[in-house]
Amino acid sequence: MRNGDSMYRAAFKVLEILEKSDKPVTCSEISNTLSISGSAVWKHINELRAIGYDVSSTEDEGYLLDKRHMDFRPHAIDKYLKTRVIGRKMRYFESIPSTIWYGKDLAEQGGLDELHGLVIIAGEQTGGVGRMGRAWVSPSGGIWVTLVLKPNIPIDHLFMLTLAGSVSVARVLRKMFDIGALIKWPNDIIIGDKKVAGILLELGAEGDRVKYCLVGMGIDANISVDTLNESIRHMITSISNEVDQEVDRAVVLAAILKEFEVRYDMIEQGEYEPVIREWKNFSSTIGRRVRINTLRNSFEGEAVDIDPTGALVVRKDNGKIEKVIAGDCVHI
Repeated sequence: MRNGDSMYRAAFKVLEILEKSDKPVTCSEISNTLSISGSAVWKHINELRAIGYDVSSTEDEGYLLDKRHMDFRPHAIDKYLKTRVIGRKMRYFESIPSTIWYGKDLAEQGGLDELHGLVIIAGEQTGGVGRMGRAWVSPSGGIWVTLVLKPNIPIDHLFMLTLAGSVSVARVLRKMFDIGALIKWPNDIIIGDKKVAGILLELGAEGDRVKYCLVGMGIDANISVDTLNESIRHMITSISNEVDQEVDRAVVLAAILKEFEVRYDMIEQGEYEPVIREWKNFSSTIGRRVRINTLRNSFEGEAVDIDPTGALVVRKDNGKIEKVIAGDCVHI
């Protein structure tokens, strides 16, 4: 949202005025309060609308802000954000089919230098996507975001971004809530044997040249497990369910973005080993007996390691070592 100072700082001052009023505020009132021109007011109103605020207007009465769900809008997150780049640009949608689909559409249109670090946030997703195209239940109360990145990372190390995302979420849950969050290969964050979050990586490339990466994060923050479909209820938990109270999603997301940026910078500098070591420390998979299901076959063995590309190293029952790049991993 800012490189140095927030590019939206002036717009947020307009937002503060609208937030305090229960009735429409005229352009001249805003202009006089902030000592800015009427055209500047109009510009900042449009900036607020572009990043996801519902500001209605009439020629006679002025501007009126829809104040629903303000606790998870960009200005609320920005209050806690301590990053340089990641999240310094945001777009919020009350409801959207999928943040990762939206990010892909944006990235394919170009302007990636400007998009780098953008965080797309949804109040809910109506068509959330998980690994291998599976549906991801994304009701109101969760943290549903996609990070748009233009990485300077070799294509064979891009999976490191999934590791960085998983480590970042697990670290924040552990530090902020004293929850024993672990990582289940390849991209699930679990508490006990129940999933609380997942990471999804998508990329656009031309040959060996990476154009962009999208890191999707889905976190069950303030989700009542009892409201979920009965078929998945036993597999899912939420932060609020674990700590027995609702959590401040803005604080949680800001902390995750900071943790991610630290590891993203390390990966861009080729410092892979510290991130891999952290992932291993949080792994619930290494050392476990697992069943691997890929598009080609299924087998069982012991998960013994991950390699620098993120592949799971499994010692099969016949002693043969197999590296799994993509597939489902079941703890048995």
